[in-house]
Amino acid sequence: QVQVVESGGGLVQPGGSLRLSCAASGNIFSINGMGWYRRAPGKQRELVATIISGRTNYADSVKGRFTISRDNAKNTVNLQMNSLKPEDTAVYYCNVNGRTSWAAKLTDYWGQGTQVTVSS
Repeated sequence: QVQVVESGGGLVQPGGSLRLSCAASGNIFSINGMGWYRRAPGKQRELVATIISGRTNYADSVKGRFTISRDNAKNTVNLQMNSLKPEDTAVYYCNVNGRTSWAAKLTDYWGQGTQVTVSS
């Protein structure tokens, strides 16, 4: 099994910053990519940022404000969020796409989510 645990959410005022962290552990053979998704109240889950083989991808709504980074040796991924807006309020989920063995298929593993609230 693979465990994915997020941390770092909370309440912040508009214009403020937060840093989310995610760690994957357990029976990990290899990781293809890691990323962050979010679900705002009443909306579907959406991609925020991903990092695969060093290449990053961001949702248009967060470009220039959020930065994703990954430590391959530690199987961790971080999301630095600056200039936060009320519309960034959501539950943020960490995603790990990887294998538990050489022969296993790529599988998505998800954390439980961490709440980010941007409000004055």
